[in-house]
Amino acid sequence: MMMHKIKVAVAALGIALGLASCSDVRINDHDEWKPVFDKYKVTEGCFEYYDNNKEEANYYNKERCSKRMSPASTFKIFNSLVGLETGVALDEQMKIKWDGVARRPEWDKDLTMAEAFKVSAVPYYQELARRIGAKEMQHYLDTVQYGNMQIGNQIDQFWLNDTLEITPDEQVGFMKRLYHDELPFSPRSQRIVKGMMLQETANDYQLYYKTGWSSIDGAKEDILWVVGYAETVHRLKNPKTGEMQAIPHPYFFALNFSVPKNSDSKTLVETRVKLLHDLLNEAGIHKY
Repeated sequence: MMMHKIKVAVAALGIALGLASCSDVRINDHDEWKPVFDKYKVTEGCFEYYDNNKEEANYYNKERCSKRMSPASTFKIFNSLVGLETGVALDEQMKIKWDGVARRPEWDKDLTMAEAFKVSAVPYYQELARRIGAKEMQHYLDTVQYGNMQIGNQIDQFWLNDTLEITPDEQVGFMKRLYHDELPFSPRSQRIVKGMMLQETANDYQLYYKTGWSSIDGAKEDILWVVGYAETVHRLKNPKTGEMQAIPHPYFFALNFSVPKNSDSKTLVETRVKLLHDLLNEAGIHKY
């Protein structure tokens, strides 16, 4: 228990230091978003988004946003970047053959990286991690400073078994760096992964994200994630030329919440995206 409190305190300090280093960043708490979580009977959850153009950090349940937890399948973003950067995967069409073990129909076939990312195929990314190897993976975890940067002794399990942990706030920072091509990966690797994250497109609006679901044996609850960014386009007239210009406006976010073990998985798969949509609507980012 004491170690857990220390972890939370350290992560919270990281938020404070990060925001303090940029004096223009404003921090806003949004207790008024609680009814959105209540609508879906989520009692333990948090949401954070960073408004890039306004340099505002917006939180619901800031304490939970500073708590490190298993990234689960949101780690596929990082895993893909490392696979591409090391040349283990030449591109998103790199295919890994099915190992013949029946798990889920959408996983039980030969898959490309793009296909595996879309259906969140754990076996594909476990094999990708094995091919990358612990040395290279640790190098990039350390270089990026991703979460607690811990691998342990299982190269194909560490993002699934609570060895690797990251806060929602750190996830938001990771998304911000990915969007701006500021991670220690080539622009090409980052561009490919961002392309795989694209989920929704509308007029002057795009939504990019990766979901995650941490379900660890012995734990009292499961943890669900949606991590990514939304990009809107504002069309403004150039005062000098009189021409209309498209100004991109990105928002980086992390949604995280807990549910009791053995909750209805089909319902929750839909709930996490609906909850995200409602929160984006409340934040005024997009109307659903």
